[in-house]
Amino acid sequence: MTPLVSIIMGSTSDLPVMEKACQFFEEMEIPFEVNALSAHRTPAEVSSFASGAAARGIKVIIAGAGMAAALPGVIAAGTPLPVIGVPIKGSVLEGLDATFAIMQMPPGIPVATVAINGAQNAAILAMQMLALADEAMMKKLVAYKAGLKKKIVKANEELSQLQYKYKC
Repeated sequence: MTPLVSIIMGSTSDLPVMEKACQFFEEMEIPFEVNALSAHRTPAEVSSFASGAAARGIKVIIAGAGMAAALPGVIAAGTPLPVIGVPIKGSVLEGLDATFAIMQMPPGIPVATVAINGAQNAAILAMQMLALADEAMMKKLVAYKAGLKKKIVKANEELSQLQYKYKC
């Protein structure tokens, strides 16, 4: 099985956040790979990964990084593939530093950016990209979104049963 999505993180300390993307792909039966690469500690490996990802069959890259968050941008600079950046919440600026670093890419090197610690949304966005050329995947995506609606409808039904003296 060839992975369609590559999930990259700056270090394994980011795994608790990035694992949400892994879990989503597992649930949706989308082949993926997951690795740790650092733009600052393993720059040659990042460059090799980025330049070779398309030839290996990867279609979308999700890159999570905290603090200076160079990883998504460095990968985007070395590949024609779409890159989705996940800013990882840090201890000093609560992930704003990573968000700004990922968002502020120069012209010609776009990185789609999701919310701080938003790996699940990155996975959903990657699936939306892949589903454009895959009818079966699109059907799974439509079913997933319908399930989200059902959760809210059910929640409102439960809320309507709450009893308070002044609740109308």
